[in-house]
Amino acid sequence: MASMMLNSVNYGSSTTVKFEYMGLKPLKVNQSIFCVRPHSIKIAPRTLTVRAGEARDSGSVNKTGMSDEDCEAAVVAGNVPDAPPVPPKPAAPAGTPAVASLQISRRPRRNRRSPAVRAAFQETSLSPANLVYPLFIHEGEEDTPIGAMPGCYRLGWRHGLVEEVSKARDVGVNSIVLFPKVPDALKNSTGDEAYNENGLVPRTIRLLKDKFPDLIIYTDVALDPYSSDGHDGIVREDGVIMNDETVHQLCKQAVAQARAGADVVSPSDMMDGRVGAIRAALDAEGFQHVSIMSYTAKYASSFYGPFREALDSNPRFGDKKTYQMNPANYREALIETHADEAEGADILLVKPGLPYLDIIRLLRDNSSLPIAAYQVSGEYSMIKAGGVLKMIDEEKVMMESLMCLRRAGADIILTYFALQAGRCLSGEKR
Repeated sequence: MASMMLNSVNYGSSTTVKFEYMGLKPLKVNQSIFCVRPHSIKIAPRTLTVRAGEARDSGSVNKTGMSDEDCEAAVVAGNVPDAPPVPPKPAAPAGTPAVASLQISRRPRRNRRSPAVRAAFQETSLSPANLVYPLFIHEGEEDTPIGAMPGCYRLGWRHGLVEEVSKARDVGVNSIVLFPKVPDALKNSTGDEAYNENGLVPRTIRLLKDKFPDLIIYTDVALDPYSSDGHDGIVREDGVIMNDETVHQLCKQAVAQARAGADVVSPSDMMDGRVGAIRAALDAEGFQHVSIMSYTAKYASSFYGPFREALDSNPRFGDKKTYQMNPANYREALIETHADEAEGADILLVKPGLPYLDIIRLLRDNSSLPIAAYQVSGEYSMIKAGGVLKMIDEEKVMMESLMCLRRAGADIILTYFALQAGRCLSGEKR
Protein backbone atom coordinates (compact mmCIF):
# COMPACT_ATOMS: atom_id res chain seq x y z
CA MET A 1 0.00 0.00 0.00
CA ALA A 2 1.34 3.43 -0.97
CA SER A 3 1.81 5.94 1.86
CA MET A 4 2.87 9.55 1.59
CA MET A 5 2.39 12.91 3.32
CA LEU A 6 0.45 15.41 1.25
CA ASN A 7 1.23 19.12 1.12
CA SER A 8 -0.62 21.41 3.52
CA VAL A 9 -3.52 23.45 2.26
CA ASN A 10 -4.53 26.84 3.65
CA TYR A 11 -7.82 28.65 3.04
CA GLY A 12 -7.66 32.18 4.43
CA SER A 13 -7.89 32.17 8.20
CA SER A 14 -9.00 28.59 8.38
CA THR A 15 -6.80 26.01 10.04
CA THR A 16 -4.21 24.27 7.92
CA VAL A 17 -5.06 20.63 7.32
CA LYS A 18 -2.50 17.90 6.95
CA PHE A 19 -3.23 14.23 6.33
CA GLU A 20 -1.50 11.08 5.19
CA TYR A 21 -2.66 9.33 2.00
CA MET A 22 -3.07 5.56 2.41
CA GLY A 23 -4.36 4.61 -1.07
CA LEU A 24 -3.42 1.49 -3.00
CA LYS A 25 -1.53 3.47 -5.65
CA PRO A 26 0.92 6.36 -5.15
CA LEU A 27 -0.34 9.80 -6.14
CA LYS A 28 1.21 11.51 -9.13
CA VAL A 29 3.83 14.05 -8.07
CA ASN A 30 2.15 17.05 -9.71
CA GLN A 31 -1.24 16.51 -8.18
CA SER A 32 -2.67 18.13 -5.08
CA ILE A 33 -5.73 17.28 -3.07
CA PHE A 34 -7.77 20.13 -1.70
CA CYS A 35 -9.78 19.23 1.38
CA VAL A 36 -12.12 21.90 2.62
CA ARG A 37 -13.22 21.37 6.20
CA PRO A 38 -16.97 21.92 6.50
CA HIS A 39 -16.71 24.12 9.62
CA SER A 40 -14.13 26.45 8.11
CA ILE A 41 -16.33 27.86 5.34
CA LYS A 42 -19.94 28.85 5.15
CA ILE A 43 -21.60 26.09 3.18
CA ALA A 44 -24.44 23.74 3.97
CA PRO A 45 -23.53 20.46 5.66
CA ARG A 46 -22.77 17.57 3.27
CA THR A 47 -21.95 20.03 0.47
CA LEU A 48 -18.30 19.19 -0.08
CA THR A 49 -16.06 20.26 -2.95
CA VAL A 50 -13.55 17.69 -4.13
CA ARG A 51 -11.52 18.36 -7.25
CA ALA A 52 -8.15 17.53 -8.76
CA GLY A 53 -5.59 20.05 -9.92
CA GLU A 54 -5.83 20.73 -13.64
CA ALA A 55 -9.33 19.25 -13.62
CA ARG A 56 -10.86 19.14 -17.04
CA ASP A 57 -14.47 19.79 -17.93
CA SER A 58 -15.90 16.41 -19.00
CA GLY A 59 -19.17 17.89 -20.13
CA SER A 60 -21.11 15.63 -17.73
CA VAL A 61 -22.92 17.08 -14.76
CA ASN A 62 -22.07 14.10 -12.61
CA LYS A 63 -18.36 13.88 -13.44
CA THR A 64 -15.52 16.02 -12.04
CA GLY A 65 -12.64 14.68 -14.13
CA MET A 66 -10.89 13.20 -11.11
CA SER A 67 -8.73 10.13 -11.51
CA ASP A 68 -9.38 6.96 -9.55
CA GLU A 69 -6.52 7.88 -7.21
CA ASP A 70 -8.02 11.32 -6.57
CA CYS A 71 -11.41 9.83 -5.77
CA GLU A 72 -9.93 7.31 -3.37
CA ALA A 73 -7.84 9.96 -1.64
CA ALA A 74 -10.86 12.21 -1.25
CA VAL A 75 -12.89 9.46 0.39
CA VAL A 76 -9.98 8.57 2.70
CA ALA A 77 -9.81 12.24 3.66
CA GLY A 78 -13.43 12.17 4.70
CA ASN A 79 -14.83 13.95 1.67
CA VAL A 80 -17.48 11.41 0.70
CA PRO A 81 -19.51 12.40 -2.38
CA ASP A 82 -23.23 12.94 -1.99
CA ALA A 83 -25.68 10.10 -2.64
CA PRO A 84 -29.44 9.90 -2.25
CA PRO A 85 -30.57 9.62 1.37
CA VAL A 86 -31.82 6.39 2.89
CA PRO A 87 -35.44 6.07 1.74
CA PRO A 88 -38.03 6.55 4.47
CA LYS A 89 -39.85 3.53 5.81
CA PRO A 90 -43.32 3.34 4.23
CA ALA A 91 -46.08 4.22 6.66
CA ALA A 92 -48.67 1.65 7.66
CA PRO A 93 -52.34 2.60 7.30
CA ALA A 94 -54.11 4.23 10.21
CA GLY A 95 -55.34 1.70 12.73
CA THR A 96 -52.59 -0.83 12.11
CA PRO A 97 -51.83 -2.52 15.44
CA ALA A 98 -48.36 -2.06 16.90
CA VAL A 99 -46.90 -5.54 17.38
CA ALA A 100 -43.47 -6.95 17.98
CA SER A 101 -41.82 -8.57 14.97
CA LEU A 102 -42.26 -12.32 14.77
CA GLN A 103 -39.07 -14.10 15.78
CA ILE A 104 -38.73 -16.16 12.61
CA SER A 105 -35.54 -16.57 10.61
CA ARG A 106 -37.16 -17.93 7.45
CA ARG A 107 -39.51 -15.59 5.58
CA PRO A 108 -40.27 -17.07 2.12
CA ARG A 109 -41.95 -13.82 1.04
CA ARG A 110 -38.50 -12.24 0.75
CA ASN A 111 -38.04 -14.17 -2.50
CA ARG A 112 -41.38 -12.93 -3.83
CA ARG A 113 -41.13 -9.24 -3.01
CA SER A 114 -40.76 -7.79 -6.54
CA PRO A 115 -41.19 -8.82 -10.17
CA ALA A 116 -37.42 -8.87 -10.67
CA VAL A 117 -36.85 -11.14 -7.67
CA ARG A 118 -39.71 -13.45 -8.67
CA ALA A 119 -38.31 -13.75 -12.19
CA ALA A 120 -34.84 -14.56 -10.87
CA PHE A 121 -36.12 -17.50 -8.82
CA GLN A 122 -38.84 -18.81 -11.16
CA GLU A 123 -38.47 -22.57 -11.29
CA THR A 124 -40.58 -23.28 -14.39
CA SER A 125 -40.49 -21.60 -17.78
CA LEU A 126 -42.75 -21.73 -20.82
CA SER A 127 -41.74 -20.96 -24.38
CA PRO A 128 -43.27 -21.51 -27.84
CA ALA A 129 -40.80 -24.37 -28.31
CA ASN A 130 -42.69 -26.29 -25.61
CA LEU A 131 -45.95 -26.18 -27.59
CA VAL A 132 -47.32 -28.58 -30.21
CA TYR A 133 -50.27 -27.28 -32.24
CA PRO A 134 -53.05 -29.81 -32.98
CA LEU A 135 -54.67 -29.02 -36.34
CA PHE A 136 -57.81 -30.50 -37.90
CA ILE A 137 -57.74 -30.98 -41.66
CA HIS A 138 -60.29 -31.95 -44.30
CA GLU A 139 -60.52 -32.37 -48.05
CA GLY A 140 -62.38 -29.10 -48.67
CA GLU A 141 -60.90 -25.77 -49.66
CA GLU A 142 -62.77 -23.69 -47.08
CA ASP A 143 -62.11 -23.58 -43.35
CA THR A 144 -65.10 -24.88 -41.38
CA PRO A 145 -65.65 -23.58 -37.81
CA ILE A 146 -65.96 -26.20 -35.07
CA GLY A 147 -68.94 -25.18 -32.96
CA ALA A 148 -67.79 -26.78 -29.71
CA MET A 149 -64.26 -25.35 -30.01
CA PRO A 150 -64.42 -21.56 -30.54
CA GLY A 151 -61.50 -20.36 -32.64
CA CYS A 152 -60.75 -23.81 -34.09
CA TYR A 153 -61.50 -24.96 -37.64
CA ARG A 154 -61.33 -27.90 -39.95
CA LEU A 155 -58.71 -26.43 -42.23
CA GLY A 156 -58.48 -26.94 -45.95
CA TRP A 157 -55.30 -28.97 -46.32
CA ARG A 158 -53.92 -26.94 -49.25
CA HIS A 159 -54.91 -23.45 -48.13
CA GLY A 160 -56.06 -22.72 -44.58
CA LEU A 161 -53.66 -25.25 -43.07
CA VAL A 162 -50.64 -23.70 -44.74
CA GLU A 163 -51.67 -20.24 -43.55
CA GLU A 164 -52.21 -21.45 -39.98
CA VAL A 165 -48.84 -23.21 -39.87
CA SER A 166 -47.16 -20.06 -41.16
CA LYS A 167 -48.81 -17.98 -38.41
CA ALA A 168 -47.66 -20.44 -35.76
CA ARG A 169 -44.08 -20.44 -37.03
CA ASP A 170 -44.06 -16.64 -36.92
CA VAL A 171 -44.43 -16.79 -33.12
CA GLY A 172 -42.00 -19.67 -32.60
CA VAL A 173 -44.41 -22.64 -32.61
CA ASN A 174 -42.76 -25.06 -35.04
CA SER A 175 -44.41 -28.35 -34.07
CA ILE A 176 -47.85 -29.51 -35.17
CA VAL A 177 -49.93 -32.67 -34.95
CA LEU A 178 -52.45 -33.55 -37.66
CA PHE A 179 -55.97 -34.92 -37.17
CA PRO A 180 -58.00 -35.74 -40.33
CA LYS A 181 -61.73 -35.53 -40.92
CA VAL A 182 -62.13 -38.45 -43.31
CA PRO A 183 -65.11 -38.69 -45.71
CA ASP A 184 -67.63 -41.30 -44.55
CA ALA A 185 -67.43 -43.01 -47.92
CA LEU A 186 -63.78 -43.91 -47.22
CA LYS A 187 -64.45 -45.47 -43.82
CA ASN A 188 -64.82 -49.20 -43.24
CA SER A 189 -64.71 -51.67 -40.38
CA THR A 190 -60.97 -52.30 -40.70
CA GLY A 191 -59.88 -48.67 -41.25
CA ASP A 192 -57.96 -49.41 -44.45
CA GLU A 193 -57.84 -45.73 -45.46
CA ALA A 194 -55.46 -45.19 -42.52
CA TYR A 195 -52.53 -46.55 -44.57
CA ASN A 196 -53.46 -45.19 -47.98
CA GLU A 197 -50.22 -43.49 -49.02
CA ASN A 198 -52.17 -40.98 -51.09
CA GLY A 199 -54.67 -40.37 -48.32
CA LEU A 200 -55.35 -37.03 -46.67
CA VAL A 201 -52.64 -37.23 -44.00
CA PRO A 202 -49.74 -38.43 -46.21
CA ARG A 203 -50.62 -35.82 -48.86
CA THR A 204 -50.70 -33.12 -46.21
CA ILE A 205 -47.36 -34.17 -44.76
CA ARG A 206 -45.72 -34.01 -48.17
CA LEU A 207 -47.18 -30.57 -48.84
CA LEU A 208 -46.05 -29.15 -45.51
CA LYS A 209 -42.55 -30.62 -45.77
CA ASP A 210 -42.23 -29.11 -49.22
CA LYS A 211 -43.13 -25.64 -47.93
CA PHE A 212 -41.58 -25.86 -44.44
CA PRO A 213 -38.75 -28.43 -44.45
CA ASP A 214 -37.82 -27.83 -40.80
CA LEU A 215 -41.40 -28.10 -39.49
CA ILE A 216 -41.78 -30.89 -36.90
CA ILE A 217 -44.81 -32.98 -37.86
CA TYR A 218 -46.46 -35.34 -35.37
CA THR A 219 -49.12 -37.72 -36.63
CA ASP A 220 -51.91 -39.61 -34.92
CA VAL A 221 -51.82 -43.41 -35.23
CA ALA A 222 -55.25 -44.89 -34.55
CA LEU A 223 -58.16 -46.23 -36.56
CA ASP A 224 -61.06 -44.17 -35.18
CA PRO A 225 -61.01 -41.42 -37.88
CA TYR A 226 -61.07 -44.15 -40.55
CA SER A 227 -63.37 -46.68 -38.90
CA SER A 228 -67.05 -46.96 -39.73
CA ASP A 229 -67.50 -48.03 -36.11
CA GLY A 230 -65.73 -44.99 -34.65
CA HIS A 231 -63.44 -47.08 -32.45
CA ASP A 232 -59.63 -47.02 -32.28
CA GLY A 233 -59.46 -50.65 -33.32
CA ILE A 234 -61.20 -53.36 -35.31
CA VAL A 235 -64.50 -54.36 -33.68
CA ARG A 236 -65.51 -58.00 -33.53
CA GLU A 237 -69.19 -58.88 -34.00
CA ASP A 238 -69.66 -59.28 -30.26
CA GLY A 239 -68.34 -55.73 -29.68
CA VAL A 240 -64.85 -56.72 -28.53
CA ILE A 241 -61.99 -54.53 -29.81
CA MET A 242 -59.47 -56.88 -31.44
CA ASN A 243 -55.96 -56.06 -30.18
CA ASP A 244 -53.37 -57.84 -32.31
CA GLU A 245 -55.24 -57.44 -35.58
CA THR A 246 -55.57 -53.71 -34.87
CA VAL A 247 -51.83 -53.45 -34.16
CA HIS A 248 -51.17 -54.98 -37.59
CA GLN A 249 -53.16 -52.13 -39.19
CA LEU A 250 -51.47 -49.50 -37.03
CA CYS A 251 -48.03 -50.63 -38.17
CA LYS A 252 -49.00 -50.10 -41.79
CA GLN A 253 -50.45 -46.69 -40.92
CA ALA A 254 -47.27 -45.58 -39.11
CA VAL A 255 -45.05 -46.68 -42.00
CA ALA A 256 -47.21 -44.79 -44.52
CA GLN A 257 -46.92 -41.63 -42.41
CA ALA A 258 -43.16 -42.03 -42.00
CA ARG A 259 -42.73 -42.53 -45.72
CA ALA A 260 -44.57 -39.26 -46.34
CA GLY A 261 -42.14 -37.42 -44.07
CA ALA A 262 -43.59 -37.52 -40.55
CA ASP A 263 -41.06 -36.80 -37.81
CA VAL A 264 -42.97 -38.38 -34.92
CA VAL A 265 -45.72 -41.02 -35.11
CA SER A 266 -48.06 -41.04 -32.13
CA PRO A 267 -50.09 -44.19 -31.39
CA SER A 268 -53.13 -43.03 -29.43
CA ASP A 269 -55.08 -46.29 -29.71
CA MET A 270 -54.02 -47.85 -26.37
CA MET A 271 -53.68 -51.36 -27.83
CA ASP A 272 -51.28 -53.64 -25.93
CA GLY A 273 -47.87 -54.11 -27.56
CA ARG A 274 -48.36 -51.56 -30.32
CA VAL A 275 -45.25 -49.47 -29.53
CA GLY A 276 -42.86 -52.40 -29.97
CA ALA A 277 -44.61 -53.56 -33.13
CA ILE A 278 -44.56 -50.08 -34.67
CA ARG A 279 -40.89 -49.64 -33.77
CA ALA A 280 -40.04 -52.92 -35.49
CA ALA A 281 -42.10 -52.01 -38.56
CA LEU A 282 -40.48 -48.59 -38.90
CA ASP A 283 -36.99 -49.99 -38.51
CA ALA A 284 -37.66 -52.71 -41.03
CA GLU A 285 -38.59 -50.07 -43.62
CA GLY A 286 -35.52 -47.92 -42.91
CA PHE A 287 -37.23 -45.32 -40.71
CA GLN A 288 -34.98 -45.68 -37.66
CA HIS A 289 -34.88 -41.86 -37.43
CA VAL A 290 -38.66 -41.51 -36.95
CA SER A 291 -39.65 -41.10 -33.30
CA ILE A 292 -42.59 -42.62 -31.45
CA MET A 293 -44.64 -40.55 -29.01
CA SER A 294 -46.79 -43.08 -27.21
CA TYR A 295 -50.10 -42.12 -25.62
CA THR A 296 -48.92 -43.92 -22.51
CA ALA A 297 -51.60 -42.86 -20.04
CA LYS A 298 -54.69 -42.06 -22.10
CA TYR A 299 -57.76 -42.09 -19.90
CA ALA A 300 -61.36 -42.85 -20.87
CA SER A 301 -62.25 -39.23 -20.23
CA SER A 302 -65.36 -37.13 -20.71
CA PHE A 303 -63.16 -34.18 -21.70
CA TYR A 304 -62.83 -35.43 -25.30
CA GLY A 305 -66.34 -34.50 -26.47
CA PRO A 306 -65.52 -31.42 -28.61
CA PHE A 307 -62.67 -33.30 -30.35
CA ARG A 308 -64.99 -36.07 -31.48
CA GLU A 309 -67.34 -33.47 -32.92
CA ALA A 310 -64.42 -31.95 -34.81
CA LEU A 311 -63.57 -35.26 -36.50
CA ASP A 312 -67.08 -36.74 -36.54
CA SER A 313 -65.55 -39.82 -34.91
CA ASN A 314 -67.84 -40.72 -32.02
CA PRO A 315 -68.14 -44.46 -31.44
CA ARG A 316 -71.17 -45.89 -33.22
CA PHE A 317 -71.89 -47.94 -30.09
CA GLY A 318 -70.50 -48.46 -26.61
CA ASP A 319 -67.51 -46.61 -25.21
CA LYS A 320 -63.74 -46.93 -25.14
CA LYS A 321 -63.31 -48.15 -21.58
CA THR A 322 -61.95 -51.59 -22.54
CA TYR A 323 -58.78 -50.04 -23.96
CA GLN A 324 -58.46 -46.54 -22.49
CA MET A 325 -57.55 -46.24 -18.81
CA ASN A 326 -59.93 -45.87 -15.87
CA PRO A 327 -59.80 -42.26 -14.56
CA ALA A 328 -59.80 -43.68 -11.03
CA ASN A 329 -56.45 -45.46 -11.53
CA TYR A 330 -53.02 -44.12 -10.67
CA ARG A 331 -50.59 -47.03 -10.32
CA GLU A 332 -51.75 -48.52 -13.61
CA ALA A 333 -50.01 -45.64 -15.39
CA LEU A 334 -46.69 -47.08 -14.23
CA ILE A 335 -47.47 -50.40 -15.91
CA GLU A 336 -48.05 -48.59 -19.20
CA THR A 337 -44.93 -46.45 -18.66
CA HIS A 338 -42.63 -49.42 -18.13
CA ALA A 339 -44.11 -51.28 -21.11
CA ASP A 340 -43.74 -48.32 -23.49
CA GLU A 341 -40.18 -47.66 -22.38
CA ALA A 342 -39.23 -51.29 -22.88
CA GLU A 343 -40.85 -51.35 -26.34
CA GLY A 344 -38.90 -48.33 -27.60
CA ALA A 345 -41.06 -45.25 -27.10
CA ASP A 346 -39.19 -41.95 -27.39
CA ILE A 347 -41.80 -39.71 -25.71
CA LEU A 348 -44.51 -40.60 -23.17
CA LEU A 349 -47.82 -38.72 -23.26
CA VAL A 350 -50.54 -38.17 -20.66
CA LYS A 351 -54.08 -37.32 -21.81
CA PRO A 352 -56.04 -35.32 -20.63
CA GLY A 353 -53.74 -32.72 -19.10
CA LEU A 354 -54.86 -30.43 -16.28
CA PRO A 355 -57.13 -32.94 -14.44
CA TYR A 356 -54.24 -35.43 -14.52
CA LEU A 357 -51.32 -33.41 -13.17
CA ASP A 358 -50.60 -36.17 -10.66
CA ILE A 359 -50.12 -38.65 -13.51
CA ILE A 360 -47.80 -36.27 -15.35
CA ARG A 361 -45.69 -35.98 -12.19
CA LEU A 362 -45.79 -39.75 -11.70
CA LEU A 363 -44.35 -40.35 -15.17
CA ARG A 364 -41.83 -37.53 -14.75
CA ASP A 365 -40.54 -39.05 -11.51
CA ASN A 366 -40.34 -42.58 -12.92
CA SER A 367 -38.96 -42.08 -16.41
CA SER A 368 -36.04 -40.24 -17.94
CA LEU A 369 -37.86 -39.97 -21.28
CA PRO A 370 -39.47 -36.69 -22.36
CA ILE A 371 -43.02 -36.30 -21.06
CA ALA A 372 -45.84 -34.80 -23.13
CA ALA A 373 -49.22 -33.59 -21.89
CA TYR A 374 -52.32 -33.12 -24.03
CA GLN A 375 -54.50 -30.18 -22.99
CA VAL A 376 -57.59 -31.66 -24.61
CA SER A 377 -60.58 -30.11 -26.33
CA GLY A 378 -62.77 -30.07 -23.22
CA GLU A 379 -60.14 -28.16 -21.25
CA TYR A 380 -59.75 -25.70 -24.11
CA SER A 381 -63.48 -25.16 -24.58
CA MET A 382 -64.12 -24.59 -20.86
CA ILE A 383 -61.52 -21.83 -20.73
CA LYS A 384 -62.91 -20.30 -23.93
CA ALA A 385 -66.47 -20.40 -22.59
CA GLY A 386 -65.44 -18.87 -19.27
CA GLY A 387 -63.69 -16.07 -21.12
CA VAL A 388 -66.68 -15.33 -23.35
CA LEU A 389 -68.96 -15.17 -20.28
CA LYS A 390 -66.47 -12.84 -18.54
CA MET A 391 -66.26 -15.29 -15.65
CA ILE A 392 -62.47 -15.53 -15.98
CA ASP A 393 -59.64 -13.71 -17.71
CA GLU A 394 -59.16 -16.07 -20.66
CA GLU A 395 -55.58 -15.13 -21.44
CA LYS A 396 -54.36 -15.32 -17.85
CA VAL A 397 -56.10 -18.63 -17.20
CA MET A 398 -54.74 -20.01 -20.48
CA MET A 399 -51.17 -19.12 -19.57
CA GLU A 400 -51.55 -20.35 -15.99
CA SER A 401 -52.93 -23.70 -17.15
CA LEU A 402 -50.01 -24.20 -19.53
CA MET A 403 -47.49 -23.24 -16.85
CA CYS A 404 -49.10 -25.74 -14.47
CA LEU A 405 -48.68 -28.53 -17.01
CA ARG A 406 -45.03 -27.58 -17.36
CA ARG A 407 -44.57 -27.41 -13.58
CA ALA A 408 -46.06 -30.88 -13.18
CA GLY A 409 -43.30 -32.22 -15.45
CA ALA A 410 -44.42 -31.92 -19.07
CA ASP A 411 -41.62 -31.15 -21.51
CA ILE A 412 -44.04 -30.46 -24.35
CA ILE A 413 -47.75 -29.62 -24.38
CA LEU A 414 -50.22 -30.41 -27.15
CA THR A 415 -52.67 -27.52 -26.94
CA TYR A 416 -55.22 -25.77 -29.14
CA PHE A 417 -53.99 -22.57 -27.49
CA ALA A 418 -50.56 -22.95 -29.13
CA LEU A 419 -50.92 -20.03 -31.55
CA GLN A 420 -52.63 -17.75 -29.02
CA ALA A 421 -50.11 -18.61 -26.29
CA GLY A 422 -47.21 -18.20 -28.72
CA ARG A 423 -48.41 -14.70 -29.47
CA CYS A 424 -48.59 -13.88 -25.77
CA LEU A 425 -45.10 -15.23 -25.16
CA SER A 426 -43.68 -13.33 -28.12
CA GLY A 427 -45.35 -10.16 -26.92
CA GLU A 428 -43.80 -10.55 -23.48
CA LYS A 429 -40.35 -10.89 -25.03
CA ARG A 430 -40.82 -7.73 -27.06
